[in-house]
Amino acid sequence: MPNYTPTIGLEIHTELKTKTKMFCDSPNNPEEHHPNVNVCPVCLGHPGALPTINKEAVEFVIKTGLALGGEINPETKFDRKNYFYPDLPKGYQISQYDKPLILGGTLNGITLRRIHLEEDTGRLLHSSRVISHQSPVSYVDFNRAGVPLMELVTEPEIKSGEEAAKFAKEFQLILRYLDISTADMEKGQMRVEVNISLGKWTKGVWKQGTKVEIKNLNSFRAVAESIDYEIKRQAEVMKHSKVHQETRGWDDAKKETTSQRSKEEAHDYRYFPEPDLPPFETASFNLDDLKSSILELPKEKRERFKKEFQLNESQAEVLIADKKLSDFFESAVSELKVKNPAANIQMLFNYLTSDLVGLLNETSTPFEEIKVSPEELAHLVALIEQGKILSRGAKDILRKMFETGEDPETILESEGLHLVSDEKEIEKIIQAVIVENEKAVADYKGGKEASLKFLIGQAMGKLRGKGNPEVLKELFLKHLTK
Repeated sequence: MPNYTPTIGLEIHTELKTKTKMFCDSPNNPEEHHPNVNVCPVCLGHPGALPTINKEAVEFVIKTGLALGGEINPETKFDRKNYFYPDLPKGYQISQYDKPLILGGTLNGITLRRIHLEEDTGRLLHSSRVISHQSPVSYVDFNRAGVPLMELVTEPEIKSGEEAAKFAKEFQLILRYLDISTADMEKGQMRVEVNISLGKWTKGVWKQGTKVEIKNLNSFRAVAESIDYEIKRQAEVMKHSKVHQETRGWDDAKKETTSQRSKEEAHDYRYFPEPDLPPFETASFNLDDLKSSILELPKEKRERFKKEFQLNESQAEVLIADKKLSDFFESAVSELKVKNPAANIQMLFNYLTSDLVGLLNETSTPFEEIKVSPEELAHLVALIEQGKILSRGAKDILRKMFETGEDPETILESEGLHLVSDEKEIEKIIQAVIVENEKAVADYKGGKEASLKFLIGQAMGKLRGKGNPEVLKELFLKHLTK
């Protein structure tokens, strides 16, 4: 793409997990599958119904602004954004225009323009079922109408699909760490829209291209791929023609953007102040309390984990990507260090992220329902370090812990999985193995080191895998060097 530079900005919509909707007391329940039950005259836009502001939703947006270093607007208000669509019951959306809650801020080095609060629309459900020989039909479910929706808008500083996806992923993490949204993209709780244009320098003058919007991207991969595709598409168009301002969608199957409609400008929505909701001052909220409620955010936690636990970049990322997993790990490390200040944290990391998470995935068990506590996992690792069990036995014990919730030492006793370290017992096994494997003994004495491993393996088989390998090696060497 010679001479062209992409200019990319993001708009990210996030449903907030408040108890009730934005302007009424209807339940905000994203798991409700029965249509049109969480509704009332306010969110259905009945004449005469008056909205009231959800204080919790405002606090969630302020917390987000504080976490991202934004400026809390001293005075803010709501506006009517007028447009007509089947899933918009009032014929307008209550949003914010010229006085958003948050101004500025940064994330991943990208400047934020604003963060504002509005209400979500309903959902259109399309069916291929034909009624009375008519065309396929669409239904409207208003359960989602009126749900608090936070919109973050970046400055157009992003330069690639990869950078945009990384930004969106970090923002999702922050939302989850703040505990204000589950931000599940597949469920539509976080939706990304991209504004993208190409520009170039011509005789020392920068000429900005025409902006195209890509709407409702529901995965980080779709964000990256749609941007990369659109950069190539616009560059190709500009060789022979002009790019038209429009809204496009992403076809994930074909891996291409498709035209949907011409792009509206702000004046097309005829914004005006919401007459039923007065402006209000954000100083009426306790900003100090909101700020103090913000705990460690992903960026800080990522750096601390690498430094404190000697984790590499990818290991830290595995933990930080799931707050519940990182909290579990930190609790387990704390417990393990009580047992042994010089404990093997890498071993704990491996048993957690590989073995225990593997069992969760294998059984489709939610992390919240796990029967293994951080203390019990630390106890299991301590038993390995103490030489009471080998890795193979530890994996069996962990599976039993996962199934029953029992303590590892209880399972160790009941299953008889202790390592055999008694020298007298092991001596008998070694003598038998030496008698039965004269050739391997001769090979070892002739300089073949591998024969020692073979002999230890034979002894371990007789001990049903429960022999202490260090004791076995020491005693074999004693007998073979006589």
